[in-house]
Amino acid sequence: MVFKYNSVVPWGRNYGEYLSMFDLREHRLKILGCGDGPASFNEEYTRKGGTVVSVDPLYHLSAEKIRQRIEETREDILRQTEQNRELFVWDRIRSVEELGKIRMAAMNIFLSSYEEGRKNKRYIPASLPDLPFEDDEFDLALSSHFLFLYTDNLSYEFHKRALTEMLRVAKEARIFPLLDFNAKKSSYVEKVLSDFGNHRIEIRKVDYEFQISGNELMVIRKA
Repeated sequence: MVFKYNSVVPWGRNYGEYLSMFDLREHRLKILGCGDGPASFNEEYTRKGGTVVSVDPLYHLSAEKIRQRIEETREDILRQTEQNRELFVWDRIRSVEELGKIRMAAMNIFLSSYEEGRKNKRYIPASLPDLPFEDDEFDLALSSHFLFLYTDNLSYEFHKRALTEMLRVAKEARIFPLLDFNAKKSSYVEKVLSDFGNHRIEIRKVDYEFQISGNELMVIRKA
């Protein structure tokens, strides 16, 4: 059995997960989240005094429409996770049921803050590989569970253009995980290492692993 999604699904992670996934230690950074979807990181980071902007085509929709999309896809995500549970590490999250509760808690924080966040330009309806920002406007550009994960859906040319754009608007790009949905290292990783060889690239182990072997973060800094 393998995972199969025809398009990007709305599935949000929380503040603590973002800190671990992206090895975030500095809280005074201006952060851009690319494809954040219904994650709660934006709201929780903002509450702590940080500056973060999230972009996602999902943000064209109202909070109610996003909630509807979540409800339409949630059971399928959890069902496929149960059918493929051997691909995951069940220590911090102990069951599929607990996973559903953790994800819904994060997405409910997002939904409760979404309309105000849109007014304050924290949630902007835009998407890679074309971002509506100035050069070097951000310290960090993050991609959580989008680039590499959707290797079967998005071409390498898309990934290359997306990373180039992230490095245009930010001083550094971080991508997590380096695996596709089926816990295999994306075939695009080596191509990125080659094509972005004029940048400073690091593959860093992080203190987060839900997909088996999914504990590596790619960090790309401008030369």
